[in-house]
Amino acid sequence: METTSGDSWGGAVMEELEQGLLMQPWAWLPLAENSLLVKAYITKQGYALLVSDLQQVWHEQVDASVVSQRAKELNKRLTAPPAAFLCHLDDLLRPLLKDTACPGKATFSCDRVDEAMILRVQSELSGLPFYWNFHCILANPSLVSQHLIRPLMGMSLALQCQGRELATLLRMKDLEIQDYQESGAVLSRDRLKTEPFEENSFLEQFMVEKLPEACHVGDGRPFVMHLQNLYVAVTRQEIQVRQEHQGTGDPQPSSTTSPQGTENQLLSQPEEPVSSAPSLPVTEKDPTGPSGPVKRPQLSKVKRKKLRGLFS
Repeated sequence: METTSGDSWGGAVMEELEQGLLMQPWAWLPLAENSLLVKAYITKQGYALLVSDLQQVWHEQVDASVVSQRAKELNKRLTAPPAAFLCHLDDLLRPLLKDTACPGKATFSCDRVDEAMILRVQSELSGLPFYWNFHCILANPSLVSQHLIRPLMGMSLALQCQGRELATLLRMKDLEIQDYQESGAVLSRDRLKTEPFEENSFLEQFMVEKLPEACHVGDGRPFVMHLQNLYVAVTRQEIQVRQEHQGTGDPQPSSTTSPQGTENQLLSQPEEPVSSAPSLPVTEKDPTGPSGPVKRPQLSKVKRKKLRGLFS
């Protein structure tokens, strides 16, 4: 992983990228050859990226100096501050990571070299082709635990607790119906009649009839489409608890480092020795060679109130 020289400022940048990445949701990236799960966090000082094919997890985290050098290598005819390139990458990745149905403005492909993965991005910037390569290496076990194992365990516990709460609510509803019946109430529509809820029988039936379909992971898209609000809530809760134990402040990363504040800065073409007009060249030589902070989800407790029954 490419990093800064290790001074205090660089360390703060890397720490913010690590924390910001942890609080991002996963997105589903369809490619021509397969599909990937991706999460990214981009600021004016650098970016952090995590990629998985459900078999392995890859990671890259770089600062602005690496972005500047790589941009020069891949886009020799485009010059701009690193923050401008980071802003453009954020513009390309944000629609993808927020809405998998969005067509997007970039083409993605990937190559694997030994244990590394190169995620290639091709788009257009200021009328010229724009290329970017994310050079990802295998993520260490700590990262995998932080971004997958611990959040998934937390989500499982949260869903189990939710199931228990719903079972309790159903039993309370059954008691309410029983009270109506003992008071002489009669159900006005027979088709709405239900049997008293038996939790053990329900769980046994679920295991036999629903579990095979419910736990079908596939290419990871169901996890991305339906569970990211819970994933983000669980990761934020864990960060908040950890920071409270450490006596630190707000877990929300500083919004001042978001590349959204860096609008399309001037991207100019370096002067070439042979040029008869100031217009941009029409040919571009192919080199040889995704997402901002998420709003904190609002979790609210539902106030229980006694509902009117369906009895006359």
